[in-house]
Order: sequence, then structure tokens, then C-alpha cells
Amino acid sequence: MATQDDRPGAMPATDWPQRLRGAWRVLTGEGNSDLSSSGAAPAPARISAHPQAPLIESLIAGLPSPAIVLDREGRIIAFNAAATTIAPAMRPGEPALIALRMPELVDAIRRAGKRREPQRVEFFERVPVDRWFEAFVTPVRLAGGEAHSDILVLTFNDLTPLRRVEEMRADFVANASHELRTPLAALSGFIETLQGPARNDPAAREKFLGIMQAQATRMARLIDDLLSLSRIELNAHLQPNTPVDLAPIVRQVVDGLQTLARDRDVDIKVAMPQGSASTLGDRDELIRALENLVENALKYGAAGKRVDITLTRGQTRAGAPEARIAVRDFGPGIAPEHLPRLTERFYRVDVADSRAQGGTGLGLALVKHVLNRHGGRLTIDSTPGQGATFTMHLPLRTGQPVAQEELSAKSNT
Repeated sequence: MATQDDRPGAMPATDWPQRLRGAWRVLTGEGNSDLSSSGAAPAPARISAHPQAPLIESLIAGLPSPAIVLDREGRIIAFNAAATTIAPAMRPGEPALIALRMPELVDAIRRAGKRREPQRVEFFERVPVDRWFEAFVTPVRLAGGEAHSDILVLTFNDLTPLRRVEEMRADFVANASHELRTPLAALSGFIETLQGPARNDPAAREKFLGIMQAQATRMARLIDDLLSLSRIELNAHLQPNTPVDLAPIVRQVVDGLQTLARDRDVDIKVAMPQGSASTLGDRDELIRALENLVENALKYGAAGKRVDITLTRGQTRAGAPEARIAVRDFGPGIAPEHLPRLTERFYRVDVADSRAQGGTGLGLALVKHVLNRHGGRLTIDSTPGQGATFTMHLPLRTGQPVAQEELSAKSNT
């Protein structure tokens, strides 16, 4: 009995397993249709078997926005690198409905394929993070020689930044309105009282006028903080380029808050390195940011009777030199669940205590925006019952190397 096919042109039986493996790679998009008699494994290909797939992929590869192209059966012909952020599991040749599982988008693809009309749809993703997208599904007819082929071009716009800004604006308006409404209501009530029952009561008049002054001061501080935030955000894209020595800023802030420290019976201790530590920045903004941190420490950490302010030089994780201004109090500390939200506008750990201390809820938001504009960042460390440390990280000017002993001391702490 013969062990192989003796017909002319027949393939040896021993080559069939390799041929089958090659065919499977083609069907799954891992190879091309080159099933040569050599039995060599086909090279992987990212483009499907559509005759114009190489041209299509070349056209969409340079698009900055995600783009996906489907054939008339809804199979994926090609996609650019940006599209993998929307559907990482996409593979050429596979049905788009497998990779694109958003119901709104699937319906738009079906409508566009059936009606041959452009479709627009918005959809929302919760995994791995909340994201909003706007998708356009456009039918296109390609002409190639005497043949024509219909394709669907999917393009996407990321609406996430816009939606987040809208949410922030809505929250900001609601919070600002609420913060202003309380003192305004107090002022209106006291004015009515002074015009009515307390018209001829000198003691009540003096008491109410004092409260009214405190409420007016609170509104003035709130408006001042809002204007400061607006100015910083307006210039957020313009990084300051004026050399600023940080040591005099620390001394000026400490001197300016000594009266508050005495009133709260808090001792301020300052430690600074030898020599200068300068950055490129806006002196007034840096003073305002540090004032907010020290003032918060004196108000909310007064129970510890001590505030430590240290200016050191260090390095970022990337190895760039940076200056660090740390403000530590020894008060009650902050619970871990509050730390991620402390720099949000109007967020407070204790609303009643913050208002009693004259806070507006904007101080740490202002600090964060100042540091962002200067190319720096704010870190917060706290353990309940052991106080809190707020650290301003600012890039050091070029030519100011980090002292080796400071790095060693920092790494051992």
C-alpha cells in the first residue's frame, strides 16, 4: 500500500499538519494567505485580507484620534494605535461587535451599515476609569479598478476632559453659591434685627455689628481666594522664569504669621540649609502658597503647640534636583480617607471647624495650582493623632546640585 499520494502535483501527507497550522493562522489574523509548499510558518500580519487594507492602514495611522475601519460585514480591516485605548482586544479580521461592546456604538454601526448614512453617537465607559467618547460612523465607498467595496470608518473624540470641566464648573458654582449664601443670610438677618427689635439696644447692636463684620470679612476672603485662583489658572500655561530665593520667602512668611502663632500659643521652628535654594517662580504666588500652609498648621494643629518648617534640597524620582519646603504640625492629624481630596475646592475635613477658623475651603486648592504652574507638586503625609506634614516640591534652578549629606539623611528617614 502506498504511503503517499502519487498523483502529479500532490502534496506529501507529512506536509498537511503544517498547512493546516498555516491556514489557522490566516483565519485568526496571525498570518497571511501564503500557503506555500515549503510549509514555512507565515509571518504575522496586522492587516486583514481586504485588498486595500495596506492603503487604509497607512491613511489612518497618522491620525491623532482613534480610528477603526470595518468592511461591509462588520469585520475589522485596520485600526490605528490610538484606537487600542478604546478596545485593546481588537484584531484584524474579527467582527467589530466582539471588540466594541458598547451598545450605543454597536447600534450606530448597524444603522450606518444598513442605511448607508453617517451616524453620530456618544457613549460612556466605566472600566478601567470613567471616560466619555463621541463616535462618528461614516460609510465610504472605495473604488479599485472595476470593483467597488463599501467600508465603515469609525472615528472617536475623547470628551472626558470636557465633561470633567463641566462637572467641576457645576460643582464650583454650587459650592461658591452655598459659601456666599450663608454669610449673606446672616448679614440680612442681623440688619433686619437692628432695624427692628434691637433698634434701641446698644448692647445687642455692638454684638451684632461684630458678627456682621466677621461675616463680611469671610466673604471678602472667599472672593479674594476666588480671584487668586482665577489669575493662577489664567496663567497656568506660562511657567515663571524669574529666579527666586526660597529662604527669604520662608523667613518673610514666618515673620508675618508670628502674631497668629502667639495668639494660638504655638512655637514656630525653622530649619534651612547653608547657601541658597532658588527656583524659577513668581515670588508673590509662592508667598501666598506657603502662607496658606503655615496658617493652616497654626489654626488646625494648634493643639500640638509647635510647627516645624524645613527647607531642604533633594531629588525627584527621575533624579532632577528639587527644593522641598515642609510644614509640619503636631495636632490631631488627618484621617486617611480625607487625604486624596484635600486639594479639591471647598473640600473640608470638618466644615464647622473650618468656618469657625475663618477658612474658605480654597487654600489647598490654591497651593496646588501655584505649584502646578511652577512645575512642582504638593505631598501630604498624616497619621491621626500624630499631626500632618504638607510639603511643597519645587524644581531647583540649574547649577544647584543636591548636597550629598542631605540625600543620605533623607534616604535614612
